[in-house]
Order: sequence, then structure tokens, then C-alpha cells
Amino acid sequence: MSNTVKNISVTYNPINQGNTFTSGDFISGQVILDVAKDTQIQSLSVKIKGKADVCWSERYGQTTIVYSDKEKYYSVKRFFILEDKTHGHDREMLNDPSGQPYSSVVAPGRHVYPFTFQLPQQHFPPTFRGSVGKIVYGLEAKLERSMRVSSKDRAEFHYVPKDDLPGPELMAPQYGTKDKQMKLLTSGSVSMNINTEKMGYYLGEGLKVLAEVQNNSSRSIKPKYCLYEKHSFFAQGKRRVHTHNILKEEGEPIESNSKKTATKVLLIPPSLTTSVLNCRILKVEYRLRVYLDVPFASDPEIKFPVVILSPQPAKNSDFGIWNQPPGSNVYPILPPMAPQAPPHNVVGPPGQFGPPGYPGPPLDQFGATGFSAPPGQFGPNSHQSAPSAPPPYQDYQSYPKLPDYPKKS
Repeated sequence: MSNTVKNISVTYNPINQGNTFTSGDFISGQVILDVAKDTQIQSLSVKIKGKADVCWSERYGQTTIVYSDKEKYYSVKRFFILEDKTHGHDREMLNDPSGQPYSSVVAPGRHVYPFTFQLPQQHFPPTFRGSVGKIVYGLEAKLERSMRVSSKDRAEFHYVPKDDLPGPELMAPQYGTKDKQMKLLTSGSVSMNINTEKMGYYLGEGLKVLAEVQNNSSRSIKPKYCLYEKHSFFAQGKRRVHTHNILKEEGEPIESNSKKTATKVLLIPPSLTTSVLNCRILKVEYRLRVYLDVPFASDPEIKFPVVILSPQPAKNSDFGIWNQPPGSNVYPILPPMAPQAPPHNVVGPPGQFGPPGYPGPPLDQFGATGFSAPPGQFGPNSHQSAPSAPPPYQDYQSYPKLPDYPKKS
């Protein structure tokens, strides 16, 4: 950062206590610019974007190969200031409250440039960070000046997909049966019939397992339960898999030559990442493993897929006001993420955005506009839905066939 440009930052305003966003939500914020003296600006912009990327390396003898891939969901850029308007017809400009362009010469002091986007209506995968891959959503402010290194600031926000009603395949019971003949140090046989109420569960919900075990072996056995996560990353025809046990529990012992039916309830931890099944380059899946701990023998086991769903956060009276219908003449107080001290030299005259009769600039399919308002006021004036997305990947019991990735030259 140069002596002239003291600071540039981008912040956004929460709309609920969980500080999460979902499809169709408005996300408003401000780019804050502090300059020490009159500054000529070439461009000042804000971008909203969502993407997934994976990257890892593998060593083969003396050779190291890097595998990487990306998947972009959306990227929308809007300009507050743009000197070169040669291609202005395809550059969306954000104006001040009076509808006039912002000046490219910025006076000393602090300047606040407000913005609003609307998240697309498509069903995107949730925010996620894994060992070699991630899914991120965020905002980026960028300042460019002639013959100077550009200045940037980023702010990530947490996205959760809109929770549609689970389909019948997620609500159907699951069944599994396993028989095993003992050998060597343990004689006889064991069998188990396992069923769960459904496949889809919300965070914090109880996963009920019903186990019917017939122990015809010569030893006492014990049923055990393990819920684990499986992260799969795909790039250039390769796949890397990481698994991690989330919780493990065990049932009461079942004596030799006896039969027992037991019920076990496993609590889904509220901190888990929801299942990611609609991303081409990474997947987050969960499995329930039920097995019998048999002494001196391999353990018979049954695995069930588990899909973790996330309920939408309720908009309470303090935060829900941010998602008022378009044209609503309601102005909330900025949550704590907004600037606390009143900025000086705020760009644009004081005023309100969204009162009845104010036409405002048109919103595109992402809801981007160039309104300006004093801190603590918000009110987008129109809405246009983005095209619907194809349904998410539904085959929860198998991996998708990997596409033929082009080889890098």
C-alpha cells in the first residue's frame, strides 16, 4: 500500500445470526477507501464470485506431478470508477445517489462506496475447506492507478444451499444383511440385520440404528458403530481420497449362542459440513459403518450412505429486516461488521435509497446496483430471478464416472 492510498477494504453486512447466505439473498456492503491526498484513480471495482478448486502433488521417483482443477460458479464485477470507457457498453457502472458517475479524482480522507448484489437462484455447493480442495464465496475490491501496483482486499462469506424438501430417496429406510462363517480360533457363525430410518439427516439430528444380531459362534461379540466422512478430490483423471472418523460407539456384548435386537441413536454433530454431491471436482460424503467385533477373526460389516442436510437459518426480528421485499421503505441499523466510526468525506450527498417513487438504477440477474446511502440504510428496489439450475447429483451410493480430462502439454 502506497503513502497516497492509506487503506482499501471491503465489508459486508450480516443478514442473520449465523452470518450465512443462501440462494437469492441480497448481500450488501461497502468498499472503503482512505487516501492521504488528491488521487487520480484509473478504476475502482467490486466483484462477487464463487468457485471451487483442488490442488495436490504426487511424487513418482524423481518426478513430482501437480494435479489441479477449478470450477467457477459465478463472477460478477461492477465499477464505481472507470477512466477507460472504450468498452463501457459491457462494463456495469455503479453511480452515486443522484445517478451521477463517481469522480475519478478522489479528495483526501475516507470514502465509502456502497453496493448490493443478489446471489443467483441456482443450487450451488456449500462453503467448504478440505486438505487439498475448497469451495469459497467472496467479495473482492480492487483499486488501479496509472503506473502503480493495484491494491486489493477480499472478504469471504459463508454460503449454504437453499434446503429444498428432501426427496423420497433420502427419506426411505435402508436395510443391510451380513452372514459370516467363523474359522481358525473362532468356530460357528454370526449374522446381522441392520436398518436405519432414512438416508438424509439434518445437523444435530439423531441417527437411529436398529441391529438384530444372531451369535452362533463360540465367543461373545459386540456390535460397534462408526460414522465417518469421506472427502474425494478429482483432477486430470486422478482422485485423492481422505477419510476421517467422526464418532464411534459400541453396544452391549452378545453372548455365544444367543440372539439380540438393539437400538442405537447416534447424534449428528452440528459442526459438520453438509454433504457436497453437486460439485464436479470434489465431494464430501458420509458413511455409517456397523460391524461386529469378533475376537480372532475379521469383523463382518455393513455400510450405509448418510446425506447431511442443513436447515436454513431463521431470520429473526433483528436481522430479517435485511431481506425485506424490493421497494420496502425500511432501513435497519448496520450490524457490527459495518464501519463503527462515521466516515468522513463520504462519497455522495446524504440521502436514502429505496423510498416510494425512487426509480433507481436497474438490477441485473444478480441484483447488482449502484445505490449509495448513509451507513445503516438499505433497500434494493427491484428483483429479477436468475435461470434455474439443473438438479443436483442424486446417486448417493456410487461415484460419478470421471470425465476424460485433457492432458496438459
